[in-house]
Amino acid sequence: MKLKIAILGTRGIPNHYGGFEHVSEYVSEGLVKRGHSVTVYNSHNHPYQDNKWNGVDIKHCYDPEYLIGTAGQFIYDLNCLIDARKKKFDVVMMMGYTSSSVWGKLYPQKSTIITNMDGLEWKRSKYSPSVQKFLKYAERLAVKYSQYYISDSRVIKSYLGEKYNIDSKYIPYGADLFSEEEREQVDQAEALKEDYFLLMARMEPENNIETILQGFNNSSSLKKFKVLGDTSNRFGKFITHKFKNDDRIEFKGSIFDNSKVRVLQNNSYLYFHGHSVGGTNPSLLEAMASEALIAAHNNPFNKSVLNADAFYFSNVNEVRNLVETVQRKETEKTMVSNNLYKIKYQFNWEKIIDQYEDFILECHYNSNYDKLVFSK
Repeated sequence: MKLKIAILGTRGIPNHYGGFEHVSEYVSEGLVKRGHSVTVYNSHNHPYQDNKWNGVDIKHCYDPEYLIGTAGQFIYDLNCLIDARKKKFDVVMMMGYTSSSVWGKLYPQKSTIITNMDGLEWKRSKYSPSVQKFLKYAERLAVKYSQYYISDSRVIKSYLGEKYNIDSKYIPYGADLFSEEEREQVDQAEALKEDYFLLMARMEPENNIETILQGFNNSSSLKKFKVLGDTSNRFGKFITHKFKNDDRIEFKGSIFDNSKVRVLQNNSYLYFHGHSVGGTNPSLLEAMASEALIAAHNNPFNKSVLNADAFYFSNVNEVRNLVETVQRKETEKTMVSNNLYKIKYQFNWEKIIDQYEDFILECHYNSNYDKLVFSK
């Protein structure tokens, strides 16, 4: 069965922003290759302006976020939904719910609605109590107005089952193995083997960037620490100012060349992953696929992916201890190879696209069956 599928809730593809854009890019292209018709909704000011991308139809909708801030996200999602209601999609897949579930009554009624539930957004420390309260409300609306659900983390699947008594489908993100072509791109002047520590993240408090850099700042290490991420926001400016006198710490800004990022991950002595909220994080999988040795924040999300194949930290002193004591010997090589095995057999994109297709087909069949039964 070949379906007409829409993907809403992202800023668009190809990915220039984050996790949902990342998975939408891979899944949409993969579903097209399997014979489905797929439309991805893009912000009108997305850098990619064509109406087709690798066989995927791109629909640009007006997005006033650049003019009015966060409120613009709600208007953008509304514009996407209004257009989708006209198109008679078999399946509409909502990526997240932060600014879309308030329009739940407008979800296309004749389409099968699947929501990829977000990573417990209301836990993010960057949000005020009032915003966190709203995000809990938005989460409830997403559950109410969707028919089927996807969780990208087993932790989120368990949470949704306990909180709302719904059985969401666990489908994580994926990553591509580090290729020989990428390995050959190593610029030895830029990335000497195992000569530096590395982190890559949005500059937000819940990513534990301050904890990681303070631990390194307190250490006696002679290595450099490269930080990848846009530092132009308020927290980014705070971080760069706080550590401006430590010339071992290098703020490299955002790097959108994925091959270069993967080379940096592959060549790092130890890759710090500080994310503490959310599901299966794409940058963590990329680091695993790039054969990085990983130190991760100690929380259920990271542990459900890495298990025993990483070092863990919870505070500044533990970071400092890792910086000063981690070795690169047989035990550490085994950790890296175990994570690579997970990418090959659990988190590879072809398998994940298969899971998306199987679940979408199953949901559409069940939805049509239910409509047929109830109409009799």
